[in-house]
Amino acid sequence: MTIKMIVVDMDGTFLNDKKEYNRERFNQLFTRLQEKNIQFVVASGNQYAQLKSFFPDTYQDMTFVAENGAFIIEKEKEIFAENIPLELIQHTLQVLDEIRAISVVVCGKKSAYVLDSSDKKFIEIVHMFYHKLEVVETFQDINDQILKLALGCSETQMGSLHEQLKEQLKKDMTPVSSGTGSIDLIRTGTHKANGLKRLAKVETIKPDELMVFGDGGNDIEMLQFAKYSFAMANAECEIKNSAAYEAPSNNEEGVLEVIEQFILQEDPLEN
Repeated sequence: MTIKMIVVDMDGTFLNDKKEYNRERFNQLFTRLQEKNIQFVVASGNQYAQLKSFFPDTYQDMTFVAENGAFIIEKEKEIFAENIPLELIQHTLQVLDEIRAISVVVCGKKSAYVLDSSDKKFIEIVHMFYHKLEVVETFQDINDQILKLALGCSETQMGSLHEQLKEQLKKDMTPVSSGTGSIDLIRTGTHKANGLKRLAKVETIKPDELMVFGDGGNDIEMLQFAKYSFAMANAECEIKNSAAYEAPSNNEEGVLEVIEQFILQEDPLEN
């Protein structure tokens, strides 16, 4: 087994339920991964500015597949940025405007945007995941390259809303669970696995040289893409069925445990 790249989701995977991780243990592992020329990649539905804030000591040497594959940064250099056409954004917003009890975040390359008419509590929650956030009177005021849309809704609404959006938006935009109790609307064909394929092409890395960790619906494609894919013990059955292996839960430092066992201690996995 030769691993050249390790890819981790954040919420429910790398981070524990308190949105924390063992920084001392990780920093030690990261140094050893660098010595072995193994890249460490964060693949998340979250904003790049928010993601790199978790890694103040190492982000300069890391790669981020942010916004569910819509924005890729390698060692602070942009590799790819989705650019959803204005007419598609306008059509999608018209569809969303007719749906009750949801809140919308427009996610751009420079910032995320939320309406000033949104519920104050919603804006506070959004700010936790989008460190760069602007409150605007109307989405028509935005002058930015749009990467995706994010929707806030109730847990009971998620299932039916997901199906409704799939039907109404057809082939242009795809709804995915973001793993944070919300739904992301991404350009069809743009997802985490798509981002990994772009990286793999740049770095000439094969799927059997990838180790991937995830726990949510937006991780399925990349778990299926990599040979050495791990679903977390806290993941649902559908996610576990998409992966080749299972890792200890996010609250047990499962990602770090697997890296130590199978990469740094060179304990081979069964094929």
